[in-house]
Amino acid sequence: MSPNTPVQVSPLQASDHADWLRLAQGYKAFYESPTSDETYAIAWQKLMVGDAVHGLGARVDGRLVGFTHYLFHASTWAPSVCYLQDLFVDESLRGQGTASALIEAVAQASRAAGAQRLYWLTQTHNARARRLYDRVAQFQGFIRYEYPLLA
Repeated sequence: MSPNTPVQVSPLQASDHADWLRLAQGYKAFYESPTSDETYAIAWQKLMVGDAVHGLGARVDGRLVGFTHYLFHASTWAPSVCYLQDLFVDESLRGQGTASALIEAVAQASRAAGAQRLYWLTQTHNARARRLYDRVAQFQGFIRYEYPLLA
């Protein structure tokens, strides 16, 4: 992608499946989170239904080069908040504004839905993403803990 090639962000479409799967597998590999074919299939179906989990794709010249998944949920302290659950851009296209465009698109969807807050998580070692996040958002100092429920 040249610096002048525009990134188009829009909802994921059924025709995006093969590219989404390639990118999703890269995302899960980055976070060392093995995922079964069945789980990918279920996730894709959720995204296609779009009533609980939403997906946006970033396209360059019509090709899917990145995605984000997000959802809205209730909060004790606000009527609705938006959680940006996943964000991934093809490694060869990073640093060219694609992730920023995806975040801004989720922010627009959040405003349109009346959400009071947009937030996301990343691992501490994800230095490249954190540089972007530090530019576009505010780090609030929280540390995430996860209690294992499955044996």
